Amino acid sequence: MRPHRNFHRRIAPQAGLVAGFLGGYCAGQIAAVMRRVRTLQRGTRNFDSRRILHSASDAILSVDERTRILLANPAAANMFGSSVGAMQGSILARFVQPPGASAAIVTPLDYFPAGGGRTGRRATDYAVTGIRANGQLFPIEGSISSVELDHQQIYTVILRDVSERHLVQQKLTRSHDQLRQLSAALQSIREEERTHIARELHDDLGQILASLRMDLNLLARLDHLPDASVRLIDGMETNLLTAITSLRRIATNLRPRALDEGGLYFALQGLREEFVERHGIGCTLLADEAELRLDDAASTAVFRIVQEALTNIARHAGATNVLLNLYRTDGELLVTIRDDGRGIRAEDMDKAESLGLVGMRERVWAMQGEISISSDEPPGTRIDITLPLAGHTVA
Repeated sequence: MRPHRNFHRRIAPQAGLVAGFLGGYCAGQIAAVMRRVRTLQRGTRNFDSRRILHSASDAILSVDERTRILLANPAAANMFGSSVGAMQGSILARFVQPPGASAAIVTPLDYFPAGGGRTGRRATDYAVTGIRANGQLFPIEGSISSVELDHQQIYTVILRDVSERHLVQQKLTRSHDQLRQLSAALQSIREEERTHIARELHDDLGQILASLRMDLNLLARLDHLPDASVRLIDGMETNLLTAITSLRRIATNLRPRALDEGGLYFALQGLREEFVERHGIGCTLLADEAELRLDDAASTAVFRIVQEALTNIARHAGATNVLLNLYRTDGELLVTIRDDGRGIRAEDMDKAESLGLVGMRERVWAMQGEISISSDEPPGTRIDITLPLAGHTVA
């Protein structure tokens, strides 16, 4: 048998050169094409980024670590009353007011200190002050982010002019304050009217009824009156006593005499006794008479707050016991009203129909106080009120 031979195809040197040239040429062409594609993609991305940046409605700044503005869009130039060319190259402090001492400003992040001045629609928004080219200060909201580029931090700052929003908020605040003042004035006028009517009822109508009762007593002492006349006189005296009792109750509800004659403590004692007698609900008053020596405005406000709270408890709570606790500390009067009823629902606290709660809040706010209403400690509802007493205490 013939031995097998391995045949190897030999390529001529000229053919190898041609093959190498073609391979290198193709590889070079492919690489060039790929470079052009990448350049085109970068150009497209840069074009898109520039187009987005210039068409953005928010002011956008690109700032380096030394707070120098590298890039600004037309919206930023328009906001600050400047030009893109004038802004680029300037330091950020030229257009954004530093929050503290200028020496404390090291990086753009120092203009937006963590934990301070957050506001706006997002948690990352900060309230800062802008400086227009003419030196005018105006409120802005800003957010900041950073990215590392060529081993240095570049910061992107997005700013929004909120001057119009602040003007609207200021108008709303003024309107709210005016409504509070109007409410306080109406409360004062109503108290004056109540006091006047209560005195008229007590002094005029009360004296007339008392005189009629005396006349009936004299008439009842006459001798030889027919039995029918005696029964008629007895019935008239009973009705007269009922009228006198109703008159006193109405006058007391309008303006308790104890509030003018004895002070807040005795007025609250009378209110508690009337509440227990009328509604059959146990009520405990914890207070010191010396701590409740207040002027007329504060005494009236506290009395009406407690009165309204007791009225709400009687109507809605279904309670069997009420605790009233009033004491002074650090120049403030702390009032706590608790009941063991069914408890107030969260949705009932802000109802427009809850006029009693609205009235209580308005009286507290008129004295620059604070009020909280909750049913977190079942059973029942708890009302906590803090009233500053500066200028309201009497010796």
